[in-house]
Amino acid sequence: MSDFPPVPLTLEGSAVLHQFFRFDWKSWRAFADTSSYSESYSESERKKIVVEFIAVLHNLEKSADGKVQSALFSQLGHKGDLIFMHFRDSLEALNQVELTLAQTRFYDFLTPVHSYVSVVELGLYESTRKTYEAAAEKSLVQHSPEWNAEIAESLSRASAAMAPRLFPAVPDAKYLCFYPMDRKRDEQKNWYTIPFADRQRMMHDHGMIGRRYADQVRQIITGSIGMDDWEWGVTLFAEDPVVFKKLIYEMRFDEVSADYALFGQFYIGLRLQIDRLSDWLSGKL
Repeated sequence: MSDFPPVPLTLEGSAVLHQFFRFDWKSWRAFADTSSYSESYSESERKKIVVEFIAVLHNLEKSADGKVQSALFSQLGHKGDLIFMHFRDSLEALNQVELTLAQTRFYDFLTPVHSYVSVVELGLYESTRKTYEAAAEKSLVQHSPEWNAEIAESLSRASAAMAPRLFPAVPDAKYLCFYPMDRKRDEQKNWYTIPFADRQRMMHDHGMIGRRYADQVRQIITGSIGMDDWEWGVTLFAEDPVVFKKLIYEMRFDEVSADYALFGQFYIGLRLQIDRLSDWLSGKL
């Protein structure tokens, strides 16, 4: 494999936006105390604000074919209060989601504290080797038009086969865990200078751990190189939050994570059905 390009092939799908907000509880409670409104009028206005926002969220929630493409989560911990996750077909569509939310009166009570822009990514370490070897057997010159056409055809077939994973719906799970990550590239450990075959082996071993949790956790990997501050985002969905701890803890012991992974902050949230937003604002889940 040393004669082949070092970059593994990838498949890209939905554009993804994670939004993290702090809710201005103080301003929300004070809304009924403003001198320009009576308490009853302000309470009525608050209800209108919520109803309007819920309607906007419902319009964003599902695609034309009924696939859930936007979801809301109640965030735990001091880092924020609400998490929005959006899948769309393009960055333009994601930007439109941001602009649509920003036009609502409810948005005046939200303060963005973090966001993450990425695209669904499937790494193809296993099939990359087969694809490169097949091109070499045909004596194709690397990066020639013929080589590029061979690679493009292989990726096209894989994209068609993997379409459900590349363009997923937001999983219907109770808990979400999100964290960004990088591969190390320092003087002692540099993932990008390791021979392809060694990286392939480590990624295979890493993936086998995840497969053991496949019946408990839904994992969506998104690539963000050139789009955000980290290289990948990992979003996990499960009915039992303890499984996040078990999966991530076990993965810390494998070679690719122990030696070559850097992790950002972790965020965890509870799925909040859109129609339950009023309850959430009243302090109820």
